[in-house]
Amino acid sequence: MSRPIQRSIDSPLRTGLTRSELWEDTDQGLIKCWEVGRQRAIRFPQLALQCLDGELPVLGWKGGVSRSLKKLEKYGSLKYLAQWQGLRGEDLHIDLNAEHSLTCTRTKMVVTFTPDRTKYFNQVAEVEA
Repeated sequence: MSRPIQRSIDSPLRTGLTRSELWEDTDQGLIKCWEVGRQRAIRFPQLALQCLDGELPVLGWKGGVSRSLKKLEKYGSLKYLAQWQGLRGEDLHIDLNAEHSLTCTRTKMVVTFTPDRTKYFNQVAEVEA
């Protein structure tokens, strides 16, 4: 069953919420991650440009890539994807029950953003190509 989390880029940033409301509500913190991405786009315009160019830079959540690895596929967090969408100035649109794959334009690594934490927490560090 689909569980979409959506917010328009025109939505104001939320204020006055508790930690529980930010991170433990039905959106599982994705809205907060997206809002942080929007804020970082203003503070770090070069980072925002990298994201707009299709790069998947290293951020605070699993999913970014700094270099190509031997295995050109890896898993990442939906929280990374939400922050990336915010950095790009896009509407938030993520299905909590689906995987979403993107290819980094710089490294050609394919990252599959998944709700299954075990997939990205149990990844073995790869050796450089």
